[in-house]
Amino acid sequence: MGSIPITRSSFPAVMQRLYQAANRIEAQLLSDFLDRHLVDNAILGDYLTGAIGELPADVYPTVWVVHDDDLERARELLGRFLDDQHREPAGSWVCRGCGELVDGSFDICWRCGGERP
Repeated sequence: MGSIPITRSSFPAVMQRLYQAANRIEAQLLSDFLDRHLVDNAILGDYLTGAIGELPADVYPTVWVVHDDDLERARELLGRFLDDQHREPAGSWVCRGCGELVDGSFDICWRCGGERP
C-alpha cells in the first residue's frame, strides 16, 4: 500500500491507505464509523468516479488513515465494519421505552432513542 505525505499542524505525517470502497456512500459510511471511534481519516478520489468512462476502472474512492499510530486500530475497525455489512438483517423489534415497532435494520428507536433489547 502506498502513502501520501501531508502536513497537519506543524509536523509532517504520512497517510496510510486503508480501504478502497465500492462507491462514495460506502467510503463515507466507513469514514463516519472511523470518526466515531476517534480515528482521523480522509477520503481521496471520491469525485473521480464521474470520469470513469475515460479513466482506468480503479478510480474508486479510498479511505486513508491520517496517523500511523491509528493504522492497526483502523484495520480492526475495518474488519468490524465489513462484518456488519455482511450481517443477516435482523427482524423488527419493539422498543422497551415507548412500545414503538422498529425496523430490524435499526439499533436505536426513532421515536425515543431507546436501544435494541
